Amino acid sequence: MNQMGFYFNQTRCIGCHTCAVACKDWHDHQDSAVNWMQIRIVEKGTFPHLFLAYLAAPCYQCEDPSCMAVCPVDAIYKRETDGIVIVDSERCLGSEACEKTPCLSACRSRSPQFGSEGNAKMQKCDFCVDRLEAGQQAICVEACPMFALDIDTLEQLQVKYGSRQTAEGFSYSKKIRPAAIFTPKPLVFS
Repeated sequence: MNQMGFYFNQTRCIGCHTCAVACKDWHDHQDSAVNWMQIRIVEKGTFPHLFLAYLAAPCYQCEDPSCMAVCPVDAIYKRETDGIVIVDSERCLGSEACEKTPCLSACRSRSPQFGSEGNAKMQKCDFCVDRLEAGQQAICVEACPMFALDIDTLEQLQVKYGSRQTAEGFSYSKKIRPAAIFTPKPLVFS
C-alpha cells in the first residue's frame, strides 16, 4: 500500500482559512457544525514575549486509526490501495443511536464530526478522494494561497519535505501513526 499523507508548512500559514472555506464549498457543507479542515491557533508566551502559529488540522489518515478501532459497526475503514480512512455513512449508527459516539472521543485530532441534524452520521476529511482519483489535488491544497499544504504518498512527502512529524500544536503518536509531515514554525518569542 502507498499510504497517502498530509504535509503542512507551518512557517507559511497565515491563518487565512482559505483551505477551510474551499473545503466547505467543494463538499457543499451547509451545516456550520461541519468543518473537515480546521485551522487551530497556537498561542504561547506572555506579553510582550509572544508566539503565534496556526495548525491546519484535517483528518491525518492515521496508519492505525483510533476512530476505526472503536466503531461498533465497522463503519470506518482504510482503503487498501492508499490508506485513506473512509466512513460508510450507511453503516454508521448516527450521533444519537451510537452510545457516546466513541469515534469522536477516540480521535486526538477531533476529525470525526456530526452535523446538527437529528441522529447525524459521522463524517470527516477523506483527502478529497474523488479529486485524487481524477488526477487532481485535494481542494484545500489547490486553494492555499501560501502553498503551505500538500497531499501525496507519505514516501513522496518525506522525499520532498523531510520526515518531521511534529509541529507547534501537534504531537505525533506512535500508536496511531498519523500520516503527516510538517515544517514547524520555530518557537521564538518576539
